[in-house]
Amino acid sequence: MSTPAERYAQAKERNSFKSSLSFASKFDFPLDEFQIAGCHSLEAGRGVLVAAPTGAGKTVVGEFAAYLAMETGKKCFYTAPIKALSNQKFADFKEMFGEDNVGLLTGDTSINSEAPIVVMTTEVLRNMIYANSRTLNNLQFVVMDEVHYLADKFRGAVWEEILIHLSEDIQVASLSATVSNAEEFGDWLNEVRGNTDVIVSENRPVPLYQHVLFENQLLDLFMADGKVNPEIIRLEKDSFRKTRNGYSNSAKNRGNGWNDKPSIKQLGRADVIGKLDREGLLPAITFIFSRNACSAAVHQCLAAGIRLTNAEERSQIREVVFRSTSNIPEEDLVVLGFHEWLEGLERGIAAHHAGLLPSFKETVEELFQRGLIKCVFATETLALGINMPARTVVLEKLTKWNGEAHVAISAGEFTQLTGRAGRRGIDIEGNAVILWSKEIDSGSVAGLASTRTYPLKSSFKPTYNMTINLISRFGAARARASLESSFAQYQADKAVVGLARQIKRNNSAIQELHESMTCHAGDFLEYASIRAEIKAIEKSFAKLSKAKRILAEDELIEARRSLKRHPCHSCGERETHSRIAERADRLIRETKGLSDRVSSRTDLIAKRFDLVQVMLEKYGYLNDGHISSWGELLAKIYGETDLLIAEMIKSGSFDTLNGPEMVSVLSALVFESRKDESPKVPKGAIEEVLGDLVTRWLSIHADETDVGLEPMREPDLAFCSAAFRWASGHSLGSILRGTELTVGDFVRSMKQIIDLLRQIGNASPHLSQTVDDALKRIDRGIISYAGIVA
Repeated sequence: MSTPAERYAQAKERNSFKSSLSFASKFDFPLDEFQIAGCHSLEAGRGVLVAAPTGAGKTVVGEFAAYLAMETGKKCFYTAPIKALSNQKFADFKEMFGEDNVGLLTGDTSINSEAPIVVMTTEVLRNMIYANSRTLNNLQFVVMDEVHYLADKFRGAVWEEILIHLSEDIQVASLSATVSNAEEFGDWLNEVRGNTDVIVSENRPVPLYQHVLFENQLLDLFMADGKVNPEIIRLEKDSFRKTRNGYSNSAKNRGNGWNDKPSIKQLGRADVIGKLDREGLLPAITFIFSRNACSAAVHQCLAAGIRLTNAEERSQIREVVFRSTSNIPEEDLVVLGFHEWLEGLERGIAAHHAGLLPSFKETVEELFQRGLIKCVFATETLALGINMPARTVVLEKLTKWNGEAHVAISAGEFTQLTGRAGRRGIDIEGNAVILWSKEIDSGSVAGLASTRTYPLKSSFKPTYNMTINLISRFGAARARASLESSFAQYQADKAVVGLARQIKRNNSAIQELHESMTCHAGDFLEYASIRAEIKAIEKSFAKLSKAKRILAEDELIEARRSLKRHPCHSCGERETHSRIAERADRLIRETKGLSDRVSSRTDLIAKRFDLVQVMLEKYGYLNDGHISSWGELLAKIYGETDLLIAEMIKSGSFDTLNGPEMVSVLSALVFESRKDESPKVPKGAIEEVLGDLVTRWLSIHADETDVGLEPMREPDLAFCSAAFRWASGHSLGSILRGTELTVGDFVRSMKQIIDLLRQIGNASPHLSQTVDDALKRIDRGIISYAGIVA
């Protein structure tokens, strides 16, 4: 079979794939084989799944889909998981195709929505499909960037909803990070969408080298033969040996033994940056899994006097900064710590995390892309596809806080983070530097760096809103059947095949064991069951009360009598047969467990769909399988707490609220505290409605638990006071003063409230006056200009 490059050459000779050839000629570099193959698939009228490493250039295939749409007079939707990516792609496409030909839809931003190329978040497209929007007319191509995001616990289902329910005649270009089960995902895409080519590339365009920074020594992690550098192992051993010797005398005096901590002096963050600068390894991104630590790192570098820029670069930095912040009032700039932030930028140093104002983050991204910032301290959110490659990536730790506990990062996360290292067309190599510490050893680092297995696992499950929309569109029976086409069910079914094989093998083995313990004296299975009963009674004694133990002793006496009376008790091979019977019993128990697992996976998604319908019937959103008027309202409410919101509207609780009070109450449905806090809830109507909100959540929670559904998340009241004060006209500074609330969290939460307000206004017209008042009050100042797209 010919390679993609050979087919490309053949096509060039006969002048086919004209659009691919024309598109490829616009680049300053030749396209890679996988990019060519992806473009050919789309031009041939097929869908495509492209799985390639971070920075390999898989978005070229998505850009070709947009190019084809322009060539053929069709539409292309380019979807991304986060607004920052959508904004970035919107800017890229305007430059490529012209401002009039590109639109942007991100929930809170709508620009040129009927353009032939529209960039949007995945939720926007999902909502369009359910609403059967006219914007879908003439749509031919959908690009799903970062499609591996479907594994995300909270939002992943949206990707599958789109892939299942998007019209089959629309070509989908799915772009994924490297996953080990790309073929499995591609097989599923072929089943649900048909005609999908799977193109996998393992090659990084810029080779990546792994290093360990041990004290002040930068050492290669691997040798040429792929083994861990023995020098690192020697230094580790020496470090622990010195520790043992150093503690031995004092330990004897104390009588406590020695402390097994390594005796190394780890470089400070400023020293690490200085080391990278001297080694020619800047620009660098240092991943720190804490917002506060990112900001602290910048201050440490400033305090150390680090300066990575020249006068010309500082001039360019100021020009970009003042352009991007010109619409922010001076009083807000003070609250935002603008002058400290600017000082860091002028020295070539910045932080990047979700707690920053969006325009600040975008400024950092632009300056880094232009090479004006040389050092960024970032949380892992930067690894989500934003175009910010560096020469070097530094990891301080291999653990992170997941909201509940400190957990080790996965091999996939490690690859995603270090994949930022190496700028195509600029660097001849990328470098990943791991800082050695007592929590990090060469073995764990090597294990992460060498693992190449990152399976994509579905997180799909029907929600209340999804169920209502599917029933509305297809009817209950067809909707249920469509969910059986999900990737989650596809993976569950494949697991069932393996389990069924094991069950079959176990049953055969059980049958053979039963045959091998055939006894001439009688039914040995019956005899074995009496022995098992005796064993179970004896085992239970320790857990029984005195009264129950007396009853159990009577049962035990009777069982022992039955055993002695049984004909097999006198068999000379009794103990041999008993050992075989125990082996058979273990296999029987194992097989039952396997069968239970099969049962739990069979119709996994459809069963959840049925349970959701039970809840919807109970609460009046479905009547005998038909959607009620309240169900039609629920179909317009999206999010984790969709049923709770609908219940509050249905009960009339929101009717008593004015605009600021509505904002305060809705904040409990979108905000998630980073720490346990004692909420300060405004008195009066807000307190009463929040009390009703919590009561209704408790009722829903109990019913969900009873039917076997995973309960929806609890309302969070920690933002209610801040939201009310902002809606009442208070300044940003007065609201944030004395709190741990960051500007980024504040803006994001208010944006989510705005989105929810619009949904409620659309779903329930009688609340539109209150919603309009609330929107006017909160979409001001920092919130209004945070949504401006440059």
